[in-house]
Amino acid sequence: MNTNRRTFIRTTTAAAAGTFLLSPAMATVAAKKSSFKMSLAEWSFHRALFANEMSNLDFPRVTRELGLEGVEYVNQFFKDKAKDEKYLAELKKIAKNEGVKNVLIMCDGEGMVGHPEKAEREKTVENHKKWIDAAAFLGCHSIRVNAGSRGTYEEQQKLAVDGLRMLCEYGDTQKINVIVENHGGLSSNGEWLSGVMKMVDHKRVGTLPDFGNFTINNQTGETYDRYKGVELLMPYAKGVSAKSQVFDKNGDEAEMDYYRLMKIVDEAGYKGFVGIEYEGSELPEKEGVIATKKLLEKVFLTL
Repeated sequence: MNTNRRTFIRTTTAAAAGTFLLSPAMATVAAKKSSFKMSLAEWSFHRALFANEMSNLDFPRVTRELGLEGVEYVNQFFKDKAKDEKYLAELKKIAKNEGVKNVLIMCDGEGMVGHPEKAEREKTVENHKKWIDAAAFLGCHSIRVNAGSRGTYEEQQKLAVDGLRMLCEYGDTQKINVIVENHGGLSSNGEWLSGVMKMVDHKRVGTLPDFGNFTINNQTGETYDRYKGVELLMPYAKGVSAKSQVFDKNGDEAEMDYYRLMKIVDEAGYKGFVGIEYEGSELPEKEGVIATKKLLEKVFLTL
């Protein structure tokens, strides 16, 4: 392990230990167990990963050191390892030794699920199959895909449905779900994506509602109401992504109402992992994760 990685992991461990000693919320949560468990989205540490200060194999250790119970991998941090059984076996062993659950793999860069050309949709499905296989090997329950497409509102729905259904049929063979995040374009329109879920009508398909990804068009600034969006997507949710960026002086997320969002999640009857995904820049990555964890602990006590 190089010096940067050793330093990063050592300071992360120290920060986590300090959190356990200083956070009264932790003691309260221990006494009143929440029905929710927290996982960590690997993108929370994308800067450290891109800088080689940590690796994908370090991720389960860092997750446990921060007191979290599940890991949500991002495929681009082990892009060439999807079919490497030796590597996957090592990753699985590390996660098991750390006592963390492999939850899902977030898949990007493998093509457009709703591509207008059938041959390209089929190619995209083929590209994702190795990640479904890897998820099954690691013991995850899902892969997360993007429902990108082109055309009119209705055309994009039909195209995304076709690609997702093909993926779900393969997911059936490995008992792996195929879940879609609101991740830009029409996928960030709650009505559009919930409509896609109804049309796919497959037990393997689902959503990964992200608290923060409701920008439909970056150029025009078009957005979708996040609270309505989460409410529409929760009936199909097989995961929840607690996106965070900026915190106020009280430790609350400054741009979204976590209390309202988690109430929607809770009232939908969801009992799975809530994944922390810190994406801000005001705090360093590990401090942003810790701040999000503290906020969720506080919010869980109100439910």
